[in-house]
Amino acid sequence: MTVRMVIDTDTASDDAVALAMALRHPDVDVVAITTVAGNCPVEVSTRNALYTAELCGADVPVYAGAAGPLVVDAQFGTWFHGEDGLGDQGYPLPTRGPELTDAPAALADAIRANPGCILVTLGPLTNVVVALRQAPDIVDLVGRCVVMGGTVNAVGNVTPAAEFNLWFDPHAARAVFASGLPIEMAPWEICRGEAGLDGGEQEALRSLDTPLAHFFLDCNSTAMEAARRQSGTRRMELPDPTAMAVALDKHSIVTGSSQHYVEVEADSPLTRGMSVVDSLNVTGNPPNVEVVTAIDVQRFKQMLFQAAQ
Repeated sequence: MTVRMVIDTDTASDDAVALAMALRHPDVDVVAITTVAGNCPVEVSTRNALYTAELCGADVPVYAGAAGPLVVDAQFGTWFHGEDGLGDQGYPLPTRGPELTDAPAALADAIRANPGCILVTLGPLTNVVVALRQAPDIVDLVGRCVVMGGTVNAVGNVTPAAEFNLWFDPHAARAVFASGLPIEMAPWEICRGEAGLDGGEQEALRSLDTPLAHFFLDCNSTAMEAARRQSGTRRMELPDPTAMAVALDKHSIVTGSSQHYVEVEADSPLTRGMSVVDSLNVTGNPPNVEVVTAIDVQRFKQMLFQAAQ
């Protein structure tokens, strides 16, 4: 049975791989891609989404969205992903441009036209919260909302407390987590350790010698070097693709998850963007998020290699 999916993304290195995983999946119909500022300015994110779709041979409509966060100033992640968001590889411009409708309106339209669809968010949640404010009825029309973002009582990757997507627009994240959407949080730490591709696996991916295999590796070259400088890892860590794997095949990918109340800190300078997971139910608040705590890393890598072929 074909699954219909809407993807919101700040398209850079790992986002592009995640997009390809969805666009190349035989049982998934990506009905819309919306872009947002985050890893890079929204114009760059949009161009990268269009280029990735073209590389996959997919004629999916792409809609440009928010140019910055709701309240705080934009601080892009180009230091990590490269100035062009794709490792500064000099990729050509896409042959088509975005649609005229703005991303929040397109999100609402796509969800209304496809009730029960999977909404996958790979970047900051600015577009999503604007869509919810304009069309609150879509909360009940989303079948699953898989969010790449946050950490579970773990170290952050942009501050000691916060993961980048929630940190970039903490006010949007706070509102979306409180919205009633059926959120499945795929936190940053599930992409780390054994889930990252080691040197041998990177060589195996390269040996496929397909345009997408080379693209997966090359567009992440700047990100891999930045991750090495930050944490010392030599692995190719892929946060957005791990979240996409959860969205694509939850039953075979997710090996651990639990329901919790999760709130996002928006105002503290020290803990801005922190995902506060009530693991022990000390607040007494009802759970609002299914938190993914473990994945089958070999199954994830199998999906990644299949998408690259």
